[in-house]
Amino acid sequence: MKKLLITVVCSQIVLLGVGQQKLSAEDAVFRALENNFQLQIAQKQLEISEKNNKWSEAGLFPTVDLTATIGSSIIDNTNNPFTFTPGLLYAQQTTPGITMNWNLFSGLNVVMSKRRLEQLEEQTKGNALVVVENTALEILKAYYNAILQKQRLEVLRDVTIFSQKQVDYEFVRKEYGQSNSLALFSLQNQLLTDSINVIQQQINFENSLRNLMILMNNDPEELINNRFPVLTDSLNKVLNPFQFEELIQEMRANNQNLKNQYINLELQKTTTQLQRSFLYPTLGLQVGASPNYGSFRSISDGNLSAETEQITYFGNINLRYNLFNNWKNKRAVEVSKIQEQIATLTIQDLELQLTNTAMNLYSLWTIRQHLIQLARANVDYAEKALEIARTRYELGSINSIELSTIQNNYLNAQLNYLDNLYQRMDIYLELYRLSGRLQLERN
Repeated sequence: MKKLLITVVCSQIVLLGVGQQKLSAEDAVFRALENNFQLQIAQKQLEISEKNNKWSEAGLFPTVDLTATIGSSIIDNTNNPFTFTPGLLYAQQTTPGITMNWNLFSGLNVVMSKRRLEQLEEQTKGNALVVVENTALEILKAYYNAILQKQRLEVLRDVTIFSQKQVDYEFVRKEYGQSNSLALFSLQNQLLTDSINVIQQQINFENSLRNLMILMNNDPEELINNRFPVLTDSLNKVLNPFQFEELIQEMRANNQNLKNQYINLELQKTTTQLQRSFLYPTLGLQVGASPNYGSFRSISDGNLSAETEQITYFGNINLRYNLFNNWKNKRAVEVSKIQEQIATLTIQDLELQLTNTAMNLYSLWTIRQHLIQLARANVDYAEKALEIARTRYELGSINSIELSTIQNNYLNAQLNYLDNLYQRMDIYLELYRLSGRLQLERN
């Protein structure tokens, strides 16, 4: 029975990786981006802004309208002594027409509108990049959390296997009368505790994988059937160092949220120019042609009928200048200038927040690097202490309780080291996003 428990636990661990596909952190991000609905929405919005960013949308080119009017009427001239067509007349008219309207000048309204469309396209691109960054950061954190849970599981498994060996060894010692029930019960209790920890960690590992798969928007059948991929990256990987001055410079130049705010400021400045264009007169050209085809006949006299035809050509130049509209246009310009000031303050506030965040993260990064070195040294010493304790236990110099204490110290040292590695990776990813480096490209 004692051997069956550890066999079941170990088999559960091994079965996770059998016949499954390998998945790197980079592949996880790209698969998530391919399936991300928010990114797909952002891409559709970008398509809309690209289609709208045309001179024709800004109003540079003339518009041409084709019109047609068909009308019928009955004219009663019965009591009209001054007409040459007495009685009731039935008249019918057909008036097609073509008109071209062209805005010749509107205070640079067209130029400002085109610039605004370009900035709206840049703004949409920036919003899409924010979605990409958020998705990538979320996926990478979930991926490395799954790596953490996997490595914690491996450590617990190794400790459990060692506990099983100690129980087996204690049974042999008891058969030869060199052990007592207290030592055996103590080791069996440690084995059961370690086995429970393995099962619970197995659940944590599977949940972390399941969370990763959900974020990647994978096929739900893979979750139902527990078809999890094999993660190939490691927490203990070489990470590029950061220099604080370079970090701040990259943040101010490349941080996507900050760049979006600068785009918003430029967009607001363009809006001010657009509002100012309404203070100027507008000059428009209208040309066209309108033929008129008509016919009439007397209802009472069938011999009285006629047909008419005429064509009207016209060309108009329209000059319009608003003299007074309750200072509405002037107020619009003043309000837009205030909104420029708000956008500037928003940039300053965001830049200050990002700088403070960068300082805090960089400080945590430096501390975490030092903690990892200490945690690694702690693991090395705990491992050596455990090896010595195993030897002394076999020689009878220490009892099972002392051995369990040293074994738990080793376990805690390993888990603490892994936690520090994950915390370092978490800070590293936050710094990468803050500096605008979180941009992946397929090789």
